[in-house]
Amino acid sequence: MSNKHEVRVLYSEAEIAQRVEAMAEALSKAEFRNLLVVAVLKGSFMFAADLLRAMHRRGMKPQVEFVHLSSYLEGTVSQGHVTILKDIESDVADRDVLLVDDILESGRTLAFAKDLLSARGARKVLLGVMLEKPHKRVVQIEADYVGFKCPDEFVVGYGMDVAHNYRELPFIGVVS
Repeated sequence: MSNKHEVRVLYSEAEIAQRVEAMAEALSKAEFRNLLVVAVLKGSFMFAADLLRAMHRRGMKPQVEFVHLSSYLEGTVSQGHVTILKDIESDVADRDVLLVDDILESGRTLAFAKDLLSARGARKVLLGVMLEKPHKRVVQIEADYVGFKCPDEFVVGYGMDVAHNYRELPFIGVVS
């Protein structure tokens, strides 16, 4: 798919910024022990960067790591098997971890990551997602911090893509 299709705005840049600030405010009121933010690549990179800056403005000083997981490969539908393409380097034992991802849909990827970090000794693992599609869940998992509940449409922008296109958009949209 080329980047020539029209994209209808679902959540504007301003709406996203407002939700990110609200999520950071909620996070700043929580009590964390040695917080590690783990951004799930690739889709969460814009959200994670904005959220981390908003957390910093509220005096939070988490460490940051990246994990690259895939259940999609080249397709647009989760394949059901999660693969670690790049693991984190930090020890999570007795630490609080905030997993940050672009979207909680089937739940497979975040359930895999949460279970992995818990098995490695994390004190608690919380989930922060920009979008949640609760009607698409195939595993039992809930996000602790949610930007928007998303309609059942394939979304792009703000880090999310289709075949590596549209990640650069400053808003979240639907390809028409």
